[in-house]
Amino acid sequence: MDHFTITRAIGEVRPLLAERGCTISPGVRLRTLAEVIDHHGASGQTGIIDGTEIRVRRPAAGRKDRDTFISGKNKQNAVKSMIFTDGDGRLLFCSPATPGSCADITHARELGLVRILADGPAVEILADAGYQGLDAQPSGRVVTPPHRKFKKNAPDWYEEMHERQRKAHSSRRIRVEHGIAHLKNWRALARHLGRREHISDTIPAIAGLLSHQQIADLNPQRQR
Repeated sequence: MDHFTITRAIGEVRPLLAERGCTISPGVRLRTLAEVIDHHGASGQTGIIDGTEIRVRRPAAGRKDRDTFISGKNKQNAVKSMIFTDGDGRLLFCSPATPGSCADITHARELGLVRILADGPAVEILADAGYQGLDAQPSGRVVTPPHRKFKKNAPDWYEEMHERQRKAHSSRRIRVEHGIAHLKNWRALARHLGRREHISDTIPAIAGLLSHQQIADLNPQRQR
C-alpha cells in the first residue's frame, strides 16, 4: 500500500471517527455539547471544562489571518479546543479547533455553552479563571475561582481565606488536566504537523478513541 492510498484512507476515516463522539458506556456515545449537558443533568454529576492548546505549523507569510493563530498565553502558533470531562477526568467532549488567539470564554460562548446551560437541566460545571464572567442562568452554572476583592493591601485574614478557597476549587477541577494529558499522549496532538484544516476532526476523533479505551479498561468482562 503506497503513501497516497494511506493518506486517502486516513482522510476518509478521520471525519467518521470524529462524528462517533465519546463513549460513556458500551454502545452509548455523546456527540454534542448539548448531549453532554443533558447527560450530566440526568445523572446529577459535576462536569469540568478547560481549554487546551495544540501547536500547529505557522501559516505562510502574507496570509491575512496569520496572526490569529498566535496564542496570547504561550506566544506560539496554536489552535485551541475546549475539553469537557466528568469528575473522574474521563473525556466526554472535545470541541472543534479555533485559532489560538481566541480567549477561553469567547470560545465557550461561540460553542453555545451559555445558551445550553440556560435552557437545559440544572448542572454544575467547574472551570478556571479563564471562564470568569461566563454567566449561565437560571439552570446551569459555571463555577470559577473566587474573584479577589482586594487588589492591594489585603488583610491577612482575607489572603488566607482566598488562598484556601482557590486551592479547594483547584483540587476539584484538577481531573480535567488528567484528561487533557491523556489526550496529548497521542503524538498527533503533542504537536500537529499536518494541515490545520484537519485538526478540528483530528481532536474529536482521538477523543472518541481514547474514551472508548477508557470504558474498555473499566469493564473487566470485556472480551480479550
